[in-house]
Amino acid sequence: MTSWVGRTAAEIAAAVREKRATPREVVAEHLARIEKLDGRVGAFRLVRTEAALAEADEVGSRGGLGELPLAGVPVAVKDNLAVRGETNRVGSAATPDTPAAADHEVVARLRAAGAVVVGLTNVPELCVFGTTEGVHGTSRNPWDTSRTAGGSSGGSAAAVAAGLVPVALGNDGMGSLRIPAANCGLVTLKPGSGVVPAGISDGDWFGMSENGPLATTVEDARLLLSVIAGTEFVRRDAPATLDVAVSLRSPLAGVSVSAPYTNAVREAAGLLIKAGHQVRRADPPYPLSLGMTSLATWTAGTSVDAQGLDPRLLARRTRVHAAIGRRFVKGVRKGRARQELRARLEPFFAEHDVLLMPALARRSPKAEAWHERGWLRNVLVNTAYSPLTPPWNLTGWPAMSVPLGTLPSGAPTAVQLVARPGSETVLLEVAEELERRQPWRRTAPLD
Repeated sequence: MTSWVGRTAAEIAAAVREKRATPREVVAEHLARIEKLDGRVGAFRLVRTEAALAEADEVGSRGGLGELPLAGVPVAVKDNLAVRGETNRVGSAATPDTPAAADHEVVARLRAAGAVVVGLTNVPELCVFGTTEGVHGTSRNPWDTSRTAGGSSGGSAAAVAAGLVPVALGNDGMGSLRIPAANCGLVTLKPGSGVVPAGISDGDWFGMSENGPLATTVEDARLLLSVIAGTEFVRRDAPATLDVAVSLRSPLAGVSVSAPYTNAVREAAGLLIKAGHQVRRADPPYPLSLGMTSLATWTAGTSVDAQGLDPRLLARRTRVHAAIGRRFVKGVRKGRARQELRARLEPFFAEHDVLLMPALARRSPKAEAWHERGWLRNVLVNTAYSPLTPPWNLTGWPAMSVPLGTLPSGAPTAVQLVARPGSETVLLEVAEELERRQPWRRTAPLD
């Protein structure tokens, strides 16, 4: 009997379309793996066992099954996106325990493409921090369960890395796709502004948050992104030779990048040189004000999201974050600092097609009760390990995390690829080049 666990979304969908597998058997096999392993990983807040099997049967009975790009593919959805009939708790005890009346637009697109939603994944409260833990559970890195999966799409990343689902949906407001993807050895792409419907919380963190895929291969990331964007990201027949800038510098002054992550960048640079690209060292001209701009926008977004929630039911770190952000909301809404950042960085990306840089500064923190710790300690820990993602939310430009290299523990390291607006296809092609030349391990050895 063929096992569909550990197979890619593309492989599963092809098998279902060709009647070599049924959606029910594929979904049932993944549900069994969730039951077996999720107690160790903590990926899911809610598993939709009966509903998912019923939806798998519905997909199997559809006419035109051969036209569905995600036919029978089990997917996990981050718990800040509405799934019809299920509660949407956003990692908090303060959010309403009310079933959603309709699917979020990107969830609806997944289902229309034949995917089956098997569950909602854990997030930190209001998706604020780069670690995932709280009243609904703790998400651990399947490659090293003593460490956090990252955040805020930590549960979605853990689910894919553990082989509980082949692909998952997350979103990224300050690195919330790229941070857990880098921790868990996955491929992700935060699309540029307007490529994928957002609609995340109130105002998408002032337009910075974007929905995107978490996958084990570039092919699956491309497939899921095409479905949720409603447009196909087609490989070009003859990809161009690119000018690739390589930077090892942290965007935040005073925060250094550790050797495993700089080594991963150097290794990726060597692979791209062999592929024929023009690769040279060049640092973006980050302003000294970037740290303050990031903090103001980060806290202001939380302040808006916390409006109307009972503060007594919020964790202390969330309350403090929101309180600090209130003083910044008005200024952040004007967007002047973000406009100035884009203007400062645009000449760099006019000269270079792609920026290659570390995805993280160091390995993820321990999987602990960070939601019970003080606000300042959380901010310092988050900033020390993940300072490299926020600039590309502030600019609204596309950015990827791609696995490359390993830590001494055997857990993966990763690199980040960034490009100017409209360059999602270029980033996918560069990621495919890295994948071809140095394939990565797809799922963690939990069995």
